[in-house]
Amino acid sequence: MKYLFIHQNFPGQYLHLVRHLVQQGGHEIVFISEDNSNVIQGVRRVRYRLPRPVAEGAHPGVRELDSGLMRADEVAKAAATLKTLGFVPDIILGHHGWGELLNIQDVYPDVPVLGYFEFYYHTEPGYDVNFDPEFPMDPALVPLVRAKNSINLLALTNPGYGQTPTLFQKGAYPAWAQDKITVVREGVDLTLCCPDSQSHKKDFVLGDVRIKPNQKLVTYVSRDLEPYRGFHVFMRALPRVLKEQPDAHILIVGSDGVSYGAKLARGCWRQILLQELGDTIDLSRVHFVGKVAYEDFLALLQRSDAHVYLTYPFVVSWSLREAMATGCAIVGSDTAPVQELLTHEETALLVPFHQPERIAEGILRLLTDKALAKGLRKAVRAEAERSLCMEAYLAEYEALIAKIMNTHKPQKARGHNTVQAGDTPSASAKASKPRRSAVVSSGVRKKIKADAKPAATGVKKTTVGARKAEAKPKRTRPT
Repeated sequence: MKYLFIHQNFPGQYLHLVRHLVQQGGHEIVFISEDNSNVIQGVRRVRYRLPRPVAEGAHPGVRELDSGLMRADEVAKAAATLKTLGFVPDIILGHHGWGELLNIQDVYPDVPVLGYFEFYYHTEPGYDVNFDPEFPMDPALVPLVRAKNSINLLALTNPGYGQTPTLFQKGAYPAWAQDKITVVREGVDLTLCCPDSQSHKKDFVLGDVRIKPNQKLVTYVSRDLEPYRGFHVFMRALPRVLKEQPDAHILIVGSDGVSYGAKLARGCWRQILLQELGDTIDLSRVHFVGKVAYEDFLALLQRSDAHVYLTYPFVVSWSLREAMATGCAIVGSDTAPVQELLTHEETALLVPFHQPERIAEGILRLLTDKALAKGLRKAVRAEAERSLCMEAYLAEYEALIAKIMNTHKPQKARGHNTVQAGDTPSASAKASKPRRSAVVSSGVRKKIKADAKPAATGVKKTTVGARKAEAKPKRTRPT
């Protein structure tokens, strides 16, 4: 089968699927993206680049659209070259966020497109904007938030099918568009991300940090240390934790940039919070380690006595899934994306995002109640095995592709260019004949059996945060 993937940061969210297809064999896989050093053997790369910077004089509300339309043009040019050379895919998979798919139907009008819908922006309560009263949005910026959906809206009215990893993300999209989007829950390599019963019996060493077996370790991980991921409220919880647990150390992974929200005029959130908290923070026991190698990241999760994950109502981080699979005792924010993955006092302790005292109480409960922590560890690992299994994720993905291949009708058969809600494959849809006689693998034509083996997913020396690797794909999901 012939696959065309499109994502500006190869391989993006398609790392595991692409590896699986390569391991499966018998496929032709082409990937259009911007240039980077990542490599997956068996994948043909086609690179593009933007012809110019975003127009400086443009209205702020159209700058993302300007960039998106340039990307769409460049991707279409690359696809047209592929077509001239004889490559016509059976299906196209890509991320809608950067606009790269907007013109692909002009090149391959009869090829089904399965697009990744990551997030639809809102200005009303329940989502990230104005969630944190400490950082109210300037009312003048509200129209710019709405304008951020311009690419989303164009993508929703273009031909194609959609997928997203959580119910929260699907629910963010307008009701009229949700029938077009299928939830495919992303999996985790449960063999790589697993508990280590020996981790507490030896010294844990990361750079200059050494944690002895009799010391307690609290961990926090984010791509960047910023309010969207609750860094400010986590830091304000630490003075009480440090005071009441004199043998506790805090290990914080993340960079000083800003991935989400407003950029700072100067400095970084780490400096701001350290200045605010002053000598209530014992820096001999609070360790900022920046980005770390992926194997070190997994080791610190395995050693963690209490792992803290906080987020606005926004896209949930990959690091939370990995912490679940590793069997961490988790203190999480009681925000909607976290509540979809974790249940209070069953698989984690969920606490109010805005209350540092409650965050501290959650951490202290896990550090002092060994029976509670042990039970949560066991339960969250079991939940990861149930809902984050890589084999099940890949099987569900291939089943969706097979359903699309069996129900998709070329434009000339549909008689129009837009996809209506009813065009989305459903259990009741009658399968039509495949649009071409290309050989389709049994992994796509049939659902993968539960015991199917996943693709190799070991990633060496990958960094948490940017997750950059030497000749290894990096993940781009927020951590």
